[in-house]
Amino acid sequence: MFVDPVKILQSFGLGDSMIVADLGAGSGFYSIAAAKMVPNGKVYVVEVQKDYLTTVKTKAETDHLKNLEYFWGDIEKIGGTKIGDRITDVVIISNVLFMAENKKKLLEEAKRILKYEGRVLFIDWSDTSSALGPRAGSVINPVQAKEMFTTAGFTYEKDIPAGEHHYGIIFRKK
Repeated sequence: MFVDPVKILQSFGLGDSMIVADLGAGSGFYSIAAAKMVPNGKVYVVEVQKDYLTTVKTKAETDHLKNLEYFWGDIEKIGGTKIGDRITDVVIISNVLFMAENKKKLLEEAKRILKYEGRVLFIDWSDTSSALGPRAGSVINPVQAKEMFTTAGFTYEKDIPAGEHHYGIIFRKK
């Protein structure tokens, strides 16, 4: 396993009753782990591929998790997540920014759904040493990520460990 979502979420500091949005959730790697860590909170699972939403629902049912809500949505469009304004305490953006065609809109959508002082857990590939990683020209390095997020109105908080082939950064909504 390249990354351990539980360790990453623990270093991020999720609280028992937080409201979390996992944007571009894929197969629910972070969504399921977050749901277990916020038993009195909620996790919004946002994904553009319906098959992935079904996969996450199945995993949640197997683990008897009832605090997830699923949205088939476009994370690169304002309002595309179908989550209301200033609802979430945390937004997870993991391994999707490098694929986004409209990175600016993705960050604007994250900012829109975050409460004042809400935080973003940003995880992305640090290299292309794996067949699973992005093409070399698609990798967003930490310096580029920090510039994108600060330009979008976030403040840098800190770097966190995210595995051998990934890096993690925490940002806060200004």
